[in-house]
Amino acid sequence: MQKIFNLDGKTAVVTGASSGLGKHFAKTLSAAGANLVICARRMQNLEELKDEIDGEVLVLPLDVTSEDSVKELFSEINNSVGAPDILINNAGTSDPRRFKDLDEESWNYVLDTNLNGAYRVAKSFTDSLLEENKPGSIVNIASILGLRVGLNLASYATAKAGLVQLTKSMALELARSNIRVNAIAPGYILTEINNEFFATEEGQSYIRNIPMNRLGLESDLDGVLLLLASEASAFMTGSIIPVDGGHLINPL
Repeated sequence: MQKIFNLDGKTAVVTGASSGLGKHFAKTLSAAGANLVICARRMQNLEELKDEIDGEVLVLPLDVTSEDSVKELFSEINNSVGAPDILINNAGTSDPRRFKDLDEESWNYVLDTNLNGAYRVAKSFTDSLLEENKPGSIVNIASILGLRVGLNLASYATAKAGLVQLTKSMALELARSNIRVNAIAPGYILTEINNEFFATEEGQSYIRNIPMNRLGLESDLDGVLLLLASEASAFMTGSIIPVDGGHLINPL
């Protein structure tokens, strides 16, 4: 049964791989046999990650807010290794503010990264597959905040809700081209980026609202990541899978 999760011979692109979930996703995919293309703005972090991974790793710069950067990325990938098989569309950001304190710059920054950036990368990835008449799998990294809302996160929640709908629309239109599009909607996951926050009293109050009464670990996403990236999910597309310790079913 483990063979259906095997990614030997597949090439996976991971955006936002310089830290947090993207860094962990890259390691998980490599351990399952995938060749990697890791990309982000912080090249030094990517080079350090490459040194931690056994297997083929191509390191490339990427700014998802730049159409030129995205196009250059896929031109380099296609010239180096051919059209990739898997996209982990992970790059994202947040700028927590109360709605009354939002301004155009903050709003556009979050939307352009989390929604427009995801679109740009997915579009170029899809174009590569269609040009070679090749199947593939796109895994968008959404959030439970795309399905519910939280305080001070209007721009983030809106962007992730848009990514959920983009996932479903792409899945519908690309199904007959044998390109599957699904999304993971993580809850609160402990990473190197947020560990200090969750150690505070405010952070602890978030944990108390999770039915399982704990934060998720990066490894808690491994199963669903490999499911959606591999042929184990060959008949799945348009699925949005929460991994949240039951947070979404918390009583109102």
